[in-house]
Amino acid sequence: MPERTDLAALIAGHGEVIELLNRGEGGLALLTRLLEVVQPAIGAAGLAFVEFAPAGGRVVAASGDVEWTVGRPLPAADPATVCLLNGPRVRQVRLDRIPGSLAGELAGHGLRRMVVARAEITGHTVGSLHALHRGDGDPADRTERDVLGYVASCIAHLYGDQTGLPVHGDGPVVAALSEGLAVVDREGHVRLWNPAAAQVTGLPPAEALNLPLPFPIPPSGQVLDHRLPDGRWLKITSGELPGPGTLRVVTFRDITVQQRRDQDRDLFVAVTSHELRTPVTVIKGYADTLTDHWESLSETDRRYAARIIGQRANELARLVDRLLISATDDRPEDDSAVPFDLAQALRTAVADLPADLRRRVLLDLPADLPKALGERQSLATVLTELSTNAGKYSPADSPIEITAAARDRMVCFRVSDRGVGVRPEHVERAFDRFWQGESGDRRRYPGAGLGLYLVRRIVEQQNGWVSLRPREGGGTVAEVRLPCG
Repeated sequence: MPERTDLAALIAGHGEVIELLNRGEGGLALLTRLLEVVQPAIGAAGLAFVEFAPAGGRVVAASGDVEWTVGRPLPAADPATVCLLNGPRVRQVRLDRIPGSLAGELAGHGLRRMVVARAEITGHTVGSLHALHRGDGDPADRTERDVLGYVASCIAHLYGDQTGLPVHGDGPVVAALSEGLAVVDREGHVRLWNPAAAQVTGLPPAEALNLPLPFPIPPSGQVLDHRLPDGRWLKITSGELPGPGTLRVVTFRDITVQQRRDQDRDLFVAVTSHELRTPVTVIKGYADTLTDHWESLSETDRRYAARIIGQRANELARLVDRLLISATDDRPEDDSAVPFDLAQALRTAVADLPADLRRRVLLDLPADLPKALGERQSLATVLTELSTNAGKYSPADSPIEITAAARDRMVCFRVSDRGVGVRPEHVERAFDRFWQGESGDRRRYPGAGLGLYLVRRIVEQQNGWVSLRPREGGGTVAEVRLPCG
C-alpha cells in the first residue's frame, strides 16, 4: 500500500497537471506527465496508456520501465485486446495469464503483474491505463485500485473535452455512432432527446432537454452537413410533425469518417499533382535542352543534364511507389518474414542512400547484434524514409546518427538528428497519411506527408513497431523495433 507521503506526492503532482491543463496544455505531453506523476506514488515499475479505436489499440504514452512500448499496436483481434476490453473496469491480472505477444515481452522485462483501469465515456471505452509491477508481490490493495480508477476517469474526461485527444484521427471519440433524434418546439428548445442523440453529441438528456438545439436546423426536407466545435461532422435532416403546435423532428448522424475519407481523397489529388509537378518539370526541361541544343552542348553539359534527369526520374519513381502504396489501406499477408542480418542490411541500405545524405550518416552498430525477423528488402525503404526525413528537417551540415541495439527478444535501430525536433503532441500525428507539421503555401519543408505513414505500415506488417520522440538537446529520434530472428 502506498505510504501517506506517496499519496501526498500524488496530490501535489496531480495539482501540477491541473495547472498545466489550466494554462491550455493538453494532448500527449499532459497525458505523459500525468503517468510520470502517478507511477512513483503507487510504486509501479511503469505506467502505460493504450488508446482504442475501431481498428484496435495502440500505446500512446508510457513512463518508467515500459517507455519502450510507446507506438506498440494492439490489433482488435489480439486476445490481449479482447481481454482488456472485458471484465471489471479496474482489476489486477498476472501477465503470464494474458495471451498475446506483448504480455510475453513485458514478462521478459521482469514484469509480472498488472493493474488495469479502463477509461470510459458513456459506456464506450476510449483507452486503458496499465500499472506494471515487478515480481509476484502482494496483490494490489484497494488504494492502488482506487487511484488507478480515478486517474483513468480523469483521462476519460480529457478525451470527453477533446483536450488534444484522441491522439489518432480515428480514435474512439470521433468514431461514427448511431443516428440521433430530437424533437424541437417552435422556440427551438429540445423536447425529446433519444439515447443515440446523447451518444452522437456527448450531451446527456439533462444537458439537452428544454435548451436550444446545439447545432443549426436545416429547412424542412433539406440536408445539412455541419461541423461541431470538437471537429466531428454531423449530417442533419429535419421535418415538421403533423398535428397541433409547431414541432419539428430532427435526425442526425456522425459522418466524421465519411468526411475524412472525402478529405483524404481531395488531399491525395492535391498532393499528387503538387509533388509530381516538380520532378516532371525538371525532367522535361533538361530533356528539351538535350533535344534542342545537343550539338551546341559540351560533353560535360550533356552528362550533367543526363545525371539530373536520372536523379529526378528516381525521385519520381519513388514518389509514385509511395503514392500507390498509400492509396490503399489493405495490409497484405506477410509470408516472407525470415531471420536476416540487421547490421549488414543497415550498412547496405546506407550505401544506397543519395550521396549528399550518405555523407552525413554516422553508423554505429555493435558487432554482436542479433538477427532480426522480417523482410530484409523492405528495410531499405524504412531506412531511406527515416534518413530522408532526418535530413530534410535538420541543417545540411549536421550528422544523422544510426545506431542499433538488442534487448530481450527485440532488436531495434534508431535514426537520430539534430534538426527542428518534433513536438510531443505531434509524435503520433506524424504517422498519419498526408499529415504535415506545416500546411499551406508557407511550408518550409517539401514532401507529400507519406514517409512515416509508409514506415509504420511496413514495420507493423512484420510484427514490429516504430515510434518518434524528441531528442534531448534538440532534434528527433525515430526508433524501429523488430522481433529477434
